[in-house]
Amino acid sequence: MKRGFYTIMAAQFFSSLADNALFVAAVELLRADGAAEWQRAALVPMFALFYVILAPWVGAFADSQPKGRVMFISNAIKIVGCLAMLFGGHPLLAYAVVGLGAAAYSPAKYGILTELLPPSQLVKANGWIEGLTIGSIILGVLLGGQLVGARLSSYLLAFDLPGIDTSIDTAPEAAIASLIIIYGIAAAFNLRIPHTGVQMRPLPRNQLALLPDFWRCNTRLWRDRLGQISLATTTLFWGVSGNMRYIVLAWAAAALHYSTTQAASLVGVVAIGTAVGAVLASMRVRLDRATRVMPLGVLMGALLVAMVFVHSLWVAVPFLIVMGALGGYIVVPMNALLQHRGHNLMGAGRSIAVQNFNEQACILGLGALYAASTGAGLSAFGAITLFGGVVMTFMLAIQLWHRHNLRHHTAQVEHLLDVARRDH
Repeated sequence: MKRGFYTIMAAQFFSSLADNALFVAAVELLRADGAAEWQRAALVPMFALFYVILAPWVGAFADSQPKGRVMFISNAIKIVGCLAMLFGGHPLLAYAVVGLGAAAYSPAKYGILTELLPPSQLVKANGWIEGLTIGSIILGVLLGGQLVGARLSSYLLAFDLPGIDTSIDTAPEAAIASLIIIYGIAAAFNLRIPHTGVQMRPLPRNQLALLPDFWRCNTRLWRDRLGQISLATTTLFWGVSGNMRYIVLAWAAAALHYSTTQAASLVGVVAIGTAVGAVLASMRVRLDRATRVMPLGVLMGALLVAMVFVHSLWVAVPFLIVMGALGGYIVVPMNALLQHRGHNLMGAGRSIAVQNFNEQACILGLGALYAASTGAGLSAFGAITLFGGVVMTFMLAIQLWHRHNLRHHTAQVEHLLDVARRDH
C-alpha cells in the first residue's frame, strides 16, 4: 500500500472512534434528561438526515477539493455539533449537525481510495478500512460506555479549568467534552493526507444544477448490471446495521437487564465479528467474485430473527460474533465492487455520494419506522424480528435479480466482470 493510505487509516480511526463514543453519550444524555424512548431511537435517523438531504452536493464538493481538506472541514463540523450539544442545543438537533459533518466526510474517505489505489487493491483496502472502522466502533462504543459510567465520569467531572465555569455538570456532558479532543486528533491527521494528483472537478456556479446531475448519477448506477446489485446489497446492509447499533442496546436492556454502559459492550461484540469477517473477505474474495457472498445475507437475516430467543450472555456473545462476521464478509467485497463501478461511471466523490444517499435513506426510513413503532409500543424483540425478516426477504430478491441479469444480459455482465479483473 502507498504511504498515504496509512494516514487515511489513522484519520478514519480517530474520527470513527469519536462518532461511536458520541452516540452512546447522546443516548445517555437523553436518558438522563428524561427524554422519551422514541427520542433515543430517533438519534440514528437524525444522524442520517443530512446524508440524504445533501447527497447531490457532498459528492461534488468532495470532487472539487483535495480529499484531505474535505475531511478536515468535516471533522470541524462535528466539533461544532458537539459544542451545540454541550451548550444548550437539543441533543437530536446537535447530533444531526454531527451527521452533517459525517455526510461530507464519507465521499472523501472512500473516494480517495479509488484515486490512490488500483482496482486490484480495492478489496484489500476496503477490508483494512472496514476492519479498522469496526475496531474503532468496538473501542468507541466501549469508550462511550465507560465515559458515561460512574467511575470514569467522576474523574472527568473533578477536572476544572482555573477561573472558568464550563457548565459541564453531568457524566454525558463530560464525555462529550472529552470527545472533542479526539475529533481534533482526527483533524490533525487529515492535514497530513497527500494529494493524489487527480484533477479536481470545480463546482458549478449554479448549485441547483447539481440536482439533475446527481439524479443522472443515481440512475446510471442503478442501471449498471453490477452496480445495481452491489448498491442494493450495501443499501440493505447499512440500513439494517445502522439501526442495529441502537437495537442491540435496547435488546440488552430488555433481555439481560443491562445498563447503557453494560449494553455498549455487546455492540462492541458485534463489531468484533464484523472486523473478523471484513479481514477474511479482504484476503479471500476477489473483486470479480464479490457477488458470490450474497447467500450469506439470508443466513444473517435468519440469525437476527433467532436473536429474540437468546436470553443468556454466554449464548449471546458467540451468536453476535457470528452474525457480525457474516455482515463483514458480505459488505467488504460488495462495497469494493460498488466503488469500482461508481468510479468508472461518474468519479469517486459522486459515486460515494450516490451510495450514501441510498444507504442513509434506508437507515433513515428504517430508523423512523423503528422510532414510530417504539412510540406505538413495539418491543425490542418485535423490532429485531421485523428487521430479520426484511433482511431475508430482500437478500433473496437481490440474488434472484442477479441471476436474471446473468441469464438475460450475459455478455454485458461478463464484460463488466472482465473490467473488474484488470487494473488498467
